[in-house]
Order: sequence, then structure tokens, then C-alpha cells
Amino acid sequence: MKFSCQQKDLAAAVTNVQRAVSTKTNLPALEGIFIKAEDKGITLCGYDLEIGITTFIECSVQEKGSIIAGAKLLGDIVRRLPANNVNVSTDERDIIYISSGFADYQIVGISSEEYPELPVIEEMESFSVKGGILKNMIKQTIFAISDDMTKPVYTGSLFELKNNVFKIVSIDGFRVAIRQEAVSCGISSKFIIPGKTLSEILKLVSDDEKDTSVTLGKRHAVFRIENYSIITRLIEGNFLDYNSAIMPGAKTELRVNTRNLISAVERMSLLNSDKIQSPIRCMVYDTQVKLSCSTSVGKANDSIDAKISGENVEIGLNNRYLLEALKNTETDEVKIQLNGSLSPIKIMPVDGDSFLFLVVPMRFKQ
Repeated sequence: MKFSCQQKDLAAAVTNVQRAVSTKTNLPALEGIFIKAEDKGITLCGYDLEIGITTFIECSVQEKGSIIAGAKLLGDIVRRLPANNVNVSTDERDIIYISSGFADYQIVGISSEEYPELPVIEEMESFSVKGGILKNMIKQTIFAISDDMTKPVYTGSLFELKNNVFKIVSIDGFRVAIRQEAVSCGISSKFIIPGKTLSEILKLVSDDEKDTSVTLGKRHAVFRIENYSIITRLIEGNFLDYNSAIMPGAKTELRVNTRNLISAVERMSLLNSDKIQSPIRCMVYDTQVKLSCSTSVGKANDSIDAKISGENVEIGLNNRYLLEALKNTETDEVKIQLNGSLSPIKIMPVDGDSFLFLVVPMRFKQ
């Protein structure tokens, strides 16, 4: 194998596919990046048996071939090479030769025959969504994914397509995050994408109007983001009927400035820590939301103005869960609905229904 390419192109590709490389495995090949030189360029792939990232770089190929290069060492080398043309070649002993300018490396590779094949997907359905929209939808729901491996179905987000509406739903037992957009896809489907895959999609997808295509198979899905492909396993299992968790109507409703509420909750949070956890007490009445927090290190009180209708209510909330929901609204004002002190609060936009966040209340210690 022998090829030449630009240092910046190779460094970017190696950095991105490296994130799918396994760091804890008994198979040395999975700790490497698979490189294949073809007619018009090279393909790079990282794969940990759950998620695979591949990309293609157009470049000058003098000799076809393939090799596995240790991901960490290869990444460290190409990122530090001079910003010039990079020459890469291999010999029959699987030694990889890398040179750029006066820099010259010889590193040990692994035969490409030892690399596992990526799953072959028999396409069942596919749809496309603007990259900027997909990025925003994932960003606004990924915070509510569970890290509890005893319930693997909630360690990912539900993707739901129905009646030309695309929803992403995340649940961790303490909160629900729902984000939806109108799309023209004409299919009805439900599938669960692992949280790790969603994190990688966020890093690769841009904020522009370019389409990201999603292809579904029985057990895997492929996201095509510009010149990258991410193949991921789907999480199997029955996702919660999230609609049943949404109580219709509201006994109390308020409109409040998002930034003001975030700032007030952050001030109350100063008394909480990983070792000390106490609910933020929120008292909603008349035209104010009064907040207080009492822990072993002290007490704090604050209040902010709000437009309030309905019953007065007092409710306890986890400061981190409330803050994460508020910070992901990305709106100047939010509408908050409550149904007493024991039902989840609903956080939504003042206009429209693009998102809905539910936060389960905490009981006060007597």
C-alpha cells in the first residue's frame, strides 16, 4: 500500500474515526484504525463492535492495499506532522512508513485480515433530516438519557417517526425530554439509538442545512453525515409509553424568564454538592416564584417575578435535573405547568410544541 494526502485531511479523519476505536478489548485489531487504499483515495474505519465510523479521503494512491494502524499512536503522529503532504506506505512485514517534510516514522501495523467486518445492513426504511435540526434535537434530549445499565433500553433515545412528525425521546426515571419537528418522510417507525452513538453524531454533524440520511436495518442503523458514515447497533426492548407520563391540563401555569429562573436555581444550588443533596423548594403564588434551599451547610432564599395563573403550589425539585432541563430549552421565556406538589412539572415553549421536558418532584424531609 502506498498513498499521499494532505496532513490536515488525514489528521481530521483519524481524529474522528478514532472515537469509535475500542480502548478495552482483547482483540488488538480493534484498538486500531483500518486503512484501505483504493483507486481514488483511502477509506479509514474505527469499530468497537457496537459503533463504527468510516470516512473517505480523496488522494493520490500509488499502490492499493490495506493495513491496521494503532489508533492512538497514529493519531499522535499525524496531528504533529508538518502541515505538508504526508506519504504513507507499507511493506510485506506490515511495517507502516509515514513521512512528511523531514519527519519520518516506522511503526508496526497489523494485517488487515484480522479486522472484523462491519455489519451488512439490509435496508428496510430510510429518511433524511437537516443536519442543524438533528443536532439541535439530539442536544436538547441527550441530557435525559439514563446511565443505568440494568435498564439498557433507557441508555439510548427513542427515535419515532409518525404522520410526518419526527420525535426524539429520552427518559432516565427522573425526567423526560421530548423534542419534535415536522419532516417529510412518509414512514412510520420506532427505534432506539444508544447514547454513545448520539454523542458521536453531535461531534460530526454541522449546524448547516445539509441533509443527514438515516438508513434502518433490523438490528442496525447508518447515519451518513457528509463524507462520514456512522453504523450503530440498535437497542432492543420496549420503550416506556411516554405519553402516559404526561398528565393533561394543568392546575397551575406560569410564564417566566428562562435566564432569571436559571440564575435563581443556580444560587440555591450553591448549598448542594455531591455529598449534600436537598431539594430546591419552589413556592408558586400570586406573581412570584419563591425559591429556598436548606442543607447542613446553611440556608438560602430568593424570588423572581412570573406570570402565574391557577392554584398556588409548593413543590420540591432536584436542582441539577431542573437546571439541565431549563438550559436546554434555548428560549428566552418558558411555560411551566404543574398539577400539584407530587406530579412531574412540565416545561415547554411559550408558543408551539417543539419540546417538552418533565421533571419528577422530590419529597421534603419532615
